[in-house]
Amino acid sequence: MLEGERTRLQPLTDADVETLLPAVYEPGIAEWWGDTSDPNYQREGFRNDGSAFAIYVGDQLAGWLAFHEEREPDYPNVALDIMLLPDFQGQGLGPDALRAAIRWFVDERGHHRFTIDPTLENERAISAYTAVGFKSVGVLRKHERAPDGRWRDGLLMDLLAEDIS
Repeated sequence: MLEGERTRLQPLTDADVETLLPAVYEPGIAEWWGDTSDPNYQREGFRNDGSAFAIYVGDQLAGWLAFHEEREPDYPNVALDIMLLPDFQGQGLGPDALRAAIRWFVDERGHHRFTIDPTLENERAISAYTAVGFKSVGVLRKHERAPDGRWRDGLLMDLLAEDIS
């Protein structure tokens, strides 16, 4: 279990996934999540394989934080992804959870570099990641398919351990 100032991260469980799954259809999430036509595909997308945390605020499930950890000694880095349930958005909880995860990856796993790649149109996410210390690296053209089928650009952002705010 990892502790932020206001959030707690713990290993994602199947019960957490089932609670989170309906959120991918809600405003504030659905427009950024991608194709939601197949619930089984969405269930798998939560990556309950040891590479994601459930985000809790008190005893309430607030969201999901996934990671892909590259442990190759010459290229160590961690790619992050995060989703907060609508009731928990806009309160600084996402940055708090990201800081907790990043501190753990730095202190316990020896990482120094992190990436995240929000949709370029997702200003709220970009603002939250900037608050943590992520910096824009460049635009990933036609990076992801939007729910309406069009291609959207992504923004590649990275953070070095010494940049965390």
